[in-house]
Amino acid sequence: MAATGILAIRPEPGLRSTIALGRELGLDIRGFPLFEVRPCDWTGPDPASIDALLIGSANALAHGGGALAAYKDKPVHAVGAATAKAARKAGFAVASLGSGGLQNVLDAIEPPARLLRVAGAEHVALDVPDGIAIATVIAYESVALPLDPALVRRVGERPVVLLHSAAAARHFAAECERTGIARREVAIAALGPRIAEAAGEDWRAVHVSPEPSDRQLLASLADMCI
Repeated sequence: MAATGILAIRPEPGLRSTIALGRELGLDIRGFPLFEVRPCDWTGPDPASIDALLIGSANALAHGGGALAAYKDKPVHAVGAATAKAARKAGFAVASLGSGGLQNVLDAIEPPARLLRVAGAEHVALDVPDGIAIATVIAYESVALPLDPALVRRVGERPVVLLHSAAAARHFAAECERTGIARREVAIAALGPRIAEAAGEDWRAVHVSPEPSDRQLLASLADMCI
């Protein structure tokens, strides 16, 4: 998969993290966020009815607002290292740190457990094991922004675009259609197969990370000498 540059379109603060990790792996990644994360007002259940928090993104902690304070004594089950780091920085204890997606984190929790899932407006459905109860609140949303075709061309003639969510995949595909960017000139690298599927067809190339983690996604691109 030959290309002249890599473009990351995820919102902050994840964008900075991806660019920094790319530098560590020897990748030249340009960042042009196509989303802005904004907090949502939310009210959670009685803290006495919750044993722990289930968090699948550091955005839940960065944008959770004052409502999170009521649950400061609850441990966090975090989807990955970045989320666990954000939880500790916010004053939470981390009960478990998973990998490979939030379902894996949930499956490893010993029942019985009453969990509060602090999520974004778009979040994956979970298969809840027996003995586990989950209440879900929406603490943030990602607002789509328009794509400037000049930004894509600045990355290179045949860029690789990193897609971290199905929403990003759909929005980027729609913006290519709106702005006249030819899919055959753009390769996409998706965090998972569901994300790649959401982007549709006719891209120059499609790469799917072997595991749903930013490090694995970028490491696999580095191995391909992007």
